[in-house]
Amino acid sequence: MKIIILGAGQVGGSLAESLASERNDIVLVDSDEKTLRELRDRLDIGVVIGHAAHPNILLEAGIEDADILVAVTNNDETNMVACQIAHSLFRVPTKIARVRAGAYLQHPQLFDTQSIPIDVLISPEHLVSEYVARLIEHPGALQVLDFADGRVQLVAVRAVKGGPLVGRQLRYLREHMPKVDTRVAAIYRRNTPIIPQGDTVIEAGDEVFFIAARANIRAVMSELRRLEHGYKRVTIAGGGNIGLRLAHKLENRYAVKIIEQSHERCVFLSEELSHTIVLNGSASDQDLLLEENIEDTDVFLAVTNDDEANIMSSLLAKRLGARKVMTLINNRAYVDLVQGGEIDIAISPQQNTIGSLLTHVRRGDMVNVHSLRRGAAEAIEVIAHGDKRTSKVVGRKIEDIDLPEGASIGAIVRETEQGSEVLIAHDDVVVETNDHVIVFLVDRRQTRHVEQLFQVGFSFF
Repeated sequence: MKIIILGAGQVGGSLAESLASERNDIVLVDSDEKTLRELRDRLDIGVVIGHAAHPNILLEAGIEDADILVAVTNNDETNMVACQIAHSLFRVPTKIARVRAGAYLQHPQLFDTQSIPIDVLISPEHLVSEYVARLIEHPGALQVLDFADGRVQLVAVRAVKGGPLVGRQLRYLREHMPKVDTRVAAIYRRNTPIIPQGDTVIEAGDEVFFIAARANIRAVMSELRRLEHGYKRVTIAGGGNIGLRLAHKLENRYAVKIIEQSHERCVFLSEELSHTIVLNGSASDQDLLLEENIEDTDVFLAVTNDDEANIMSSLLAKRLGARKVMTLINNRAYVDLVQGGEIDIAISPQQNTIGSLLTHVRRGDMVNVHSLRRGAAEAIEVIAHGDKRTSKVVGRKIEDIDLPEGASIGAIVRETEQGSEVLIAHDDVVVETNDHVIVFLVDRRQTRHVEQLFQVGFSFF
C-alpha cells in the first residue's frame, strides 16, 4: 500500500515508523530537511522536501498512484488544502487530515466531497479529552480503552499489595468471581511482557491489562487493588482547546476549576462554560494553588502546550496535596521519565492520535486500533468475515486459531436479535461471521500477521 504522510512532526514521524515496519511504501513530506534526513536514514522511507500542499511537491511524492494521503502538518489550512488538491487533481481514494481548530470542527458539513473532501477527520483535542474523561470515570486505572462503542473496555491497572488477587494464580479470579467474566490480556512486570496463563501469579507492582464488559470493570479492578473513591473535584491547568473540551465534558458531573494565564482567554472561557470556575493565573503559583485549596482536589490535570510547565505544575500540585495528577506530555522521551513517580499518569496525545490514524490505514475491516505502551503494543478491534471455507478464523474455536506469538483474543462482540452480546474469549468460543474480535498484541510487529489472519480468501483448502 502506498501512503503519503504530510508532516514529519511527532505524529507524522511516529506514524511513518509504525507503517514502515509493516512493509508499506511510505513517502514523508515536510519542509524540514534535517528531520526528513534523520527519519529516512532510520526508517528506510521515501522523503520529499517542500510545502506539503503544493501540487508539484505532491507529484514528486508520487501522489498519482497513492492509496492514502495522511495530512498531519501543524497547520490546519495546509492539511485541508492538501486533501482538496489530492481529490481534485489526483483522485486519491482515501484522504485523512488532522484538524485542530474548533472554528472548523463546529461545522462538520465543511468536510464532504462537495466542500473540503476529507474522508477521515482527526481531532487530537477531541481524542485526548475522551481519553482523559474515561480515566476520570475509572479511578485507579492507568488506561481505559473503548471497543464496540464502549460495550467492552480494556483497562490497565497497577496491582497493589493487599489486592485479593495479588499473590494468587489467575485461575483464582474465575473461582472468586464466578458471575463476572473477564480475561487478563497481558501483564507487564518491570516493563517486560508476560503472556498470562492460568497458573500465572500476579505480583504487587504488575501492570495488568484486562478486558471485560463495561458493567464489570470496577468489580475486576477491585480484585487487583483497593477501589478508589469516585472523584468530585477537578482542577484543569490550561484553558486551551483541550482544557475547554474537558471542562465542557466534566462540569455537569464534577466541581471543575480552570487555571489560565491569559486574561483574554479567561473571559472567553467564562462565556463558554456554565458551571466551571475560571481562574486567571499560573498553575505553578504556589500561593494560588493553596488559596484554591489544592489539597482538596481529587484530580489535577495539566494540559497546557508546554511540557515543562505541565510537569512542574503537576509536581507542585502533588506536593501540596492533590490526590491524583495527570499530565499532558508531547515529548515521548519525557513520558517514561515521569510516569509512576509523583506524576500518576502521563498522557501522550501522539499515541492517542496514532491509534486513530492506524484504524483507517490498516488492511482488513478494522474498527479500532489503540496504540499501547508508547507504541510497543496494540489492541485491535477487527470484524471477522467469510465462512469456514474462506476464513482462517470464522467457524473455528479460539484455541484452534493460529494466532502469532504474543497475540491473544480478549473478547468478541456479537450482534443478535436480542441485541449485542459480549463474549469473553475462552478457548471453546467459536468465532462467527460479523463478530467484532478484540485482539491484544504484546508486540506490534505482529500486526501484519493478524491482518492476514482476518483477510478473506477464495478458499483455504
